[in-house]
Amino acid sequence: MSRRKLSSEEIEASLKEINGWKVEDKFLRKNFKFENFAESLEFVNGVGEIAEKADHHPDITFGWGYANIELTTHDSGGLTHNDFDVAKEIDEI
Repeated sequence: MSRRKLSSEEIEASLKEINGWKVEDKFLRKNFKFENFAESLEFVNGVGEIAEKADHHPDITFGWGYANIELTTHDSGGLTHNDFDVAKEIDEI
């Protein structure tokens, strides 16, 4: 997974490969909805497994019926292919 900061053109092309994610500031964000807290927690635990495997850790907020994910590559100063790769894996949960 590459940690090179992507150009705006590369970001736009990468966005076409994922569903429902938005770029805001230097973050790739998506909000997920669930039926209850237990489903949200199960999802977040799955995100944690992906993050550990990829050595790339998103910011996560969650509660009853929702989880919000923010991805960025801090040491690159913006979005990288790594962010989009992790987003794709998260969508597979």
